[in-house]
Amino acid sequence: MADSGRRDSGGARIRLSGNGTRQGSERRADHIVRVRTVWVMGLLGVVTFAVLFWKLFDLQIRQHADMQARATWQQTRSAVVSASRGTIYDRNGVPIAESATAETVNISPKEIAQFVEAQKEAIADASARAEDRKELYTPPRLLDQSYIARGLSRILGVDQAWVEKRMERTSYQYDTIYKKADQDLADEVRRFLNGEIDEEGRLLTETREDGKTVLAADHASSPRKIQGVWLQPDAKRYYPYGTLAANVIGFVNGEDVGGVGLEAKYESDLEGVSGMTVTAKNGAGTDILYQYEQYLDPQDGRDLVLTLDVTVQSLLERGIQDMIARYEGDNGKGATGIVMDVRSGAILAMASYPTYDPNQYGVVLDTTLLEQTEAAQAALRRADYESEEAYEAAVQGLLTSAVQSQWRNKCIDSTYEPGSTFKPITLATALEEGAVTMESTFTCTGSVMVPGWYKPIYCSNHSGHGVQDLKTATGNSCNPAFISMGRAVGTETYYKYLRAFGLMDKTNVDMIGEAKGLFASEESFNSNEVSLASYSFGQTFNVTPLELIRAQAACVNGGWLYEPYIVEQVLGEDGEVLRQHDASPIRQVISAETSAAVRECLEHVVAVGTGKNGQVAGYRIGGKTGTADKTGTASRNADGKPDLVVSFMCFAPADDPQYIMLITCDTPSRTTGTYPSGGQMVAPIASQIMADLLPYLGVERELTEEERASADAAVPDMVGKSAEEARLRLETAGFSVRTVGEEETVTDQVPAGGAVVPNDAQIILYLGEARPSGTVRAPDVQGQTIAEARRALTGAGLILRTAGAARSDTASAVSQDPAAGTDVDPGTVVTVQFADGSVLD
Repeated sequence: MADSGRRDSGGARIRLSGNGTRQGSERRADHIVRVRTVWVMGLLGVVTFAVLFWKLFDLQIRQHADMQARATWQQTRSAVVSASRGTIYDRNGVPIAESATAETVNISPKEIAQFVEAQKEAIADASARAEDRKELYTPPRLLDQSYIARGLSRILGVDQAWVEKRMERTSYQYDTIYKKADQDLADEVRRFLNGEIDEEGRLLTETREDGKTVLAADHASSPRKIQGVWLQPDAKRYYPYGTLAANVIGFVNGEDVGGVGLEAKYESDLEGVSGMTVTAKNGAGTDILYQYEQYLDPQDGRDLVLTLDVTVQSLLERGIQDMIARYEGDNGKGATGIVMDVRSGAILAMASYPTYDPNQYGVVLDTTLLEQTEAAQAALRRADYESEEAYEAAVQGLLTSAVQSQWRNKCIDSTYEPGSTFKPITLATALEEGAVTMESTFTCTGSVMVPGWYKPIYCSNHSGHGVQDLKTATGNSCNPAFISMGRAVGTETYYKYLRAFGLMDKTNVDMIGEAKGLFASEESFNSNEVSLASYSFGQTFNVTPLELIRAQAACVNGGWLYEPYIVEQVLGEDGEVLRQHDASPIRQVISAETSAAVRECLEHVVAVGTGKNGQVAGYRIGGKTGTADKTGTASRNADGKPDLVVSFMCFAPADDPQYIMLITCDTPSRTTGTYPSGGQMVAPIASQIMADLLPYLGVERELTEEERASADAAVPDMVGKSAEEARLRLETAGFSVRTVGEEETVTDQVPAGGAVVPNDAQIILYLGEARPSGTVRAPDVQGQTIAEARRALTGAGLILRTAGAARSDTASAVSQDPAAGTDVDPGTVVTVQFADGSVLD
């Protein structure tokens, strides 16, 4: 047995308690470990808690909005529902632009793929079961991506391959393939998705007596519905009058935003606030029916009530189209027209050419513009471009430029040299300053020399007008006379009136893109007489048509300058007026007495002067013609003659104006056979427009004795009356009479009783003879005098109605309606516009 102790120095044995010592050490070590463990665990607990607390704080507080949005995105599908844009009305409440219900066709490539895969699995399972039962199994047709794309392509007119390509992006849950489908298209898509028709449009279903829709093949099975394609509510913009006032109204682009015109200017009012549809979806992204669906109503936009009048606009545009067709030619640059209320600045009509259809705003409609664009494209050479892509971009660029140019409203965004239509401003300034009076006289020798200019400035009559009073000089549009007026006023004063008439600033019309006139600086203008001389008759500066007509209106309305405007009211949801235009005048530029003198001179222009082709029977018309050279060598035609802008301003009634109109034609052709001037090309068109416009607007006629003799009157019904009685009554009423036949009683007549014809028309009475059946062909009377035209039309059994400068001894026919060669009924009234070809300005 081993000795468990040890000996001391004396050899005595000492006993050690080893177990106790070790146990104490172990206890101390265990205690230390436990303490350290507790500290470590506590520290780890604190750190872990701090990390968890921070993470929870980060997720629940800092990232709350983001996490909520992610949860919403994962659990719901949302789609924007466009608000219905506000309607744009004319001043009589006629809709010019309105929104209608439409639908957008969307696809979910992911859901379509799942739908196709589910069909394949169902077919495989059914086939396996049939094989186990030893039964014949005919699988149904697979409604795959190709099938769906073919059906949508046929209905919507989109490319099938393009649709299939979109369906390949199976990670996408939302894609739009067609926007703003009208109701017929949307209903056809819905029938296809419901399985009522196949991809070719063939009917697949029938309706049983119990009202249930079933497949026609077995009269029992429900049609298979396509998944992954749906329609969402939308709104589509319509312009029921097509091109009418297109350059004013503008259009809404593919993003439902106003592109140009009022649609863009009043976007914030018209657009409204979009709504939204929200539906629940499962983890696979498929809609969960009936679980959750919410529809947030859109707020429709506000309505606009314009000062435009659809009828006045139509009359203006029809006249300008007629002018362009007659005179513009291949190199024409377009035309403009404005009709305005002289007492408020309200614009009743505004037209700019070339124009477009806002329903298809990307299509070039104007044939002249299209031909010019195609010629420019043909002139491009592939060799001048580094790549095919660059060449194609250049070709496309020309088309894009043409499209955008037709959107422009030249009445407000383009300037031109006005020529003699600016002379009323010079006249008003000179009268107001006392530089001239109605008794002033001017001597015209055909030209005048101005200090500082090296050659004579000519009058339109190079032989000279001789001695003239103020009215006569204005009627003759005499350049030397107006230069004399301008010089009498002086440069500083004249420039002051340019400012006063608002010509140095934009008019502030409530439209976008307005430009302002281009004038010499005051310092430059005041330093020489040449600018004053040329300004006096409307050359060497530029204005917009709207700037000019505003100043012209101030000349004739008593001297008041107004701010032109086109939106009368902005209406709220219930029709309440949210905003109303304030038509207060800005300032009075000239006195009422000066304005009356200007009106007297301008009425003389139309009565016997260069504006005589603007006459309208029954109305006192004032006006001014204009024929302006386009400054610059680049503005010359092939013969070296300067290109022109021809124009005509007129207002009525001349003694108390209500409405004023300005029409311009840019670069008319010199080869039409008509002398290129405002008096010969534009004034007759203005006469046609005013003849219809003034009665429509309620301006009363004041016929002279001569006009009353040929005024319209109803033809008495003479059928059954004796020939003698019929002749007496008709001639007493002012008509002439021709009889056909030998009997004593009238058996028929042309025109029939009740027809409204000129009071000097010839009435044909048939006395037992049968009236010829069928139609007659209208003869061509253009270029003929009034007497010649009357003979030609009467010989054809038709009736002449004269218009324009019919009182002029040198007038000839310039147009007719119905047109020559038209088949018409006997007794039809043919309206012939006459013009005096001696007019030079």
